Amino acid sequence: MTPKEIRQYCILDETGSSLMKTAMRQLRLTARGYHRVLKLARTIADLAGEPAIKTDHLAEALQYRQNEGE
Repeated sequence: MTPKEIRQYCILDETGSSLMKTAMRQLRLTARGYHRVLKLARTIADLAGEPAIKTDHLAEALQYRQNEGE
């Protein structure tokens, strides 16, 4: 997914945006890391049959991200 496609298909609601801002600070995500989490959350939402990324999709994607370094 290109950055343009990410902006088009990975739209977050207010709660999701707040969660990602917090995650960026706490996990020190780079722009690349931010995009990777969004793409993973989009995939999780697709697998769940959801048209939009929900907060629980983001939370699951962030959990996988936290486990990468271990």
